[in-house]
Amino acid sequence: MKYDFDGEKYRKASSHQKEWGTKLIEELELSGAECVLDLGCGDGALTAQLAGLVPQGHVTGIDASADMIDTARNHSADNLSFLLKDINDLDYTDEFDIVFSNATLHWVKGHDTLLANVHDSLRSGGVVRFNFAGDGNCGNFFLVLREAMAHPDFARFLHDFDWPWFMPKVDEYDAIVRRSPFGAGRVWGENADRYFPDEEAMIGWIDQPSLVPVLPFIAEPLRQRFRSFVVQRMISLTRQTDGRCFETFRRINLFARK
Repeated sequence: MKYDFDGEKYRKASSHQKEWGTKLIEELELSGAECVLDLGCGDGALTAQLAGLVPQGHVTGIDASADMIDTARNHSADNLSFLLKDINDLDYTDEFDIVFSNATLHWVKGHDTLLANVHDSLRSGGVVRFNFAGDGNCGNFFLVLREAMAHPDFARFLHDFDWPWFMPKVDEYDAIVRRSPFGAGRVWGENADRYFPDEEAMIGWIDQPSLVPVLPFIAEPLRQRFRSFVVQRMISLTRQTDGRCFETFRRINLFARK
């Protein structure tokens, strides 16, 4: 399912995603001539970082959100392009040296198909490097979200809601990689728990991207009440004495080579 993310709001609320992505980029040891595919490029900031590091290469960012792509296209470089494309529709063959994805693939459920398509898209010797949410991620938010979804005022709207997130345990994802065309790869977990500096920063993250899949199911007259329920409960649950707000962020990492 595709979601209507707001690219500009995401740009302002995604500092931790960018921290993780910058760390991933630093690990790639780029020569400067690679062709790179960024899966779920979002607002394009990390994609532009990659393009700056491969001046003799090319970077393609794809995202299924039209508004994200519109925001990403504010980045401009001769070796950088952005395409409105669903990750589930990958159809490349032997085109890329690196397939990169940061803080996106917990929105994709069919990782058997995903890894097969990524394998096809890589040139021989090409590398896949993923970081996405794993088991234990967003423990507070998911607790609060389930409370809100069970509330009598809102539950009747959510009978058809399909939980959109795929957040496996490390051993579960390792098994998926081992049965993929890669055959093997390095899969490891990471504790990236963080404190938002204040309530405003956490609320920005709640709005973009966390509540985006749920709000369209709530009838318009009650949508703001649902959001307020989640926001106020999250503040109550996570706010520290110094004003910061805590959330669990647990990551799955993958490095594999074709």
